[in-house]
Amino acid sequence: MDSFLSRYRNLTVLLIVIVAQLILLGYQVKTNQDMRLIRVWSVSAITPLARALEFTRFHTFGVFQDYFVLLGIRENNRRLKEEVGRLKMQNQFLQTQLSDADRGRALVAFQSRTPSKTLAARVVSNGTGSNSATVFIDRGSDSGVESGMAVVTPEGIVGKVIAAYPSASLVLLVTDPTFAAGVVSQKNHVGGTLKGQGHGNCIVDYIQNEQKVDVGEWFYTSGYDRIFPRGFPVGQVSVSRSGRDGREVYLNPAGLQGGVSEVLVVLRGAHQIIPENAPVATAIHMLPPPPETPAEAVSTGPELSTQADEIKDAYKKIGQLENHDYGISSSIPNYNVKPRPVAPPAPKPAPSTPGGVTTPGVSIAADGAAARPQTPAAQRPAVSPPQTPRETAATPRRDLSPAPPSQKPVVEAPHRARVPLLVTDPADVDPSELEAVRSGARPKPAAPKPSETKPQ
Repeated sequence: MDSFLSRYRNLTVLLIVIVAQLILLGYQVKTNQDMRLIRVWSVSAITPLARALEFTRFHTFGVFQDYFVLLGIRENNRRLKEEVGRLKMQNQFLQTQLSDADRGRALVAFQSRTPSKTLAARVVSNGTGSNSATVFIDRGSDSGVESGMAVVTPEGIVGKVIAAYPSASLVLLVTDPTFAAGVVSQKNHVGGTLKGQGHGNCIVDYIQNEQKVDVGEWFYTSGYDRIFPRGFPVGQVSVSRSGRDGREVYLNPAGLQGGVSEVLVVLRGAHQIIPENAPVATAIHMLPPPPETPAEAVSTGPELSTQADEIKDAYKKIGQLENHDYGISSSIPNYNVKPRPVAPPAPKPAPSTPGGVTTPGVSIAADGAAARPQTPAAQRPAVSPPQTPRETAATPRRDLSPAPPSQKPVVEAPHRARVPLLVTDPADVDPSELEAVRSGARPKPAAPKPSETKPQ
């Protein structure tokens, strides 16, 4: 055997390698892997060694490398911040130039539309006074600007020139306390004098309380001050109320809304007609109002009752019992009385005739004439019996019918006494009774004396 293996050693090794290759190929096909097994084994064997080497390198040489890299990042960060700041300033400058261009186009459009001759100017600085509202513009006497000229914008008046220098001019704003200009309202044509107050609002003076000025109404220059041409917008009324010396009218100056940067100096003014409609405001998107909540859906909460409410109700009951009207009657009710339920009075017996004879079913009137026959008590309605003249004149008539359970008995005052009136119908007179009275079988009742009818 040994001689066979030694003799065919190379062939044996080749056969073993081929068989092993076939086995590994079958395993690879069975596991459905495209990766060669030799590569998988080699990578799996080398990976732990590479991981150990990388760990050692990171914790030794990597620390120094990161330090030098951070130094470069810090410098790069500083450079990026400077560039971002420069770009922000450039963006702000471009936005300012764009807004200036928009205002410049508005000024050019306003110059072409207004009949007055104007000169465009730019505000370069503010005044030095602590309480004054003044600005300097970059146009002076070399450009034709003179002291007393009006300064306006397309939105409204700004002020007037108080000093003209060769290359600049000093402008007094409408909010200065020493500023004054003649104005007139658009709707009611009420004239007044515009005065500054040192802050954002202005007041319109010399308006009587009887003159009507509505909140939201616009004021325009009247032209009577010989500085501002007639027809320039001034502002919108924010407050209008009656005062001690006259109507107090405050308005917001329209020319100073949003700041002042470019203005127009009126070199030669031309009066204009005050427009009938207010200036068109910028459109603002507004949502519709919310729907109104129905009354039954609103919760009013429980009714509050305090000790004061109970005392008030007790006083009302005492006033009703004593027939006292609060705020009208001069008498004072007795508040110590406790309200008690009033029992209905007992019914009175049926009265007899003057002769002392009571005829069932027939009632005799006071003048001797027979009244209509009476029906039984079970068939006639419940009414109060008639009273004699003496009883009627002495005491007031009272309703003897019982009051309903849900209503309180009404007590009438003595000065409201009324006398009952009995009206008989001749068609209801019984002929037999009338004949008996005429023949003398039954005495005629005597008429009451005047003294008996006089109240006691």
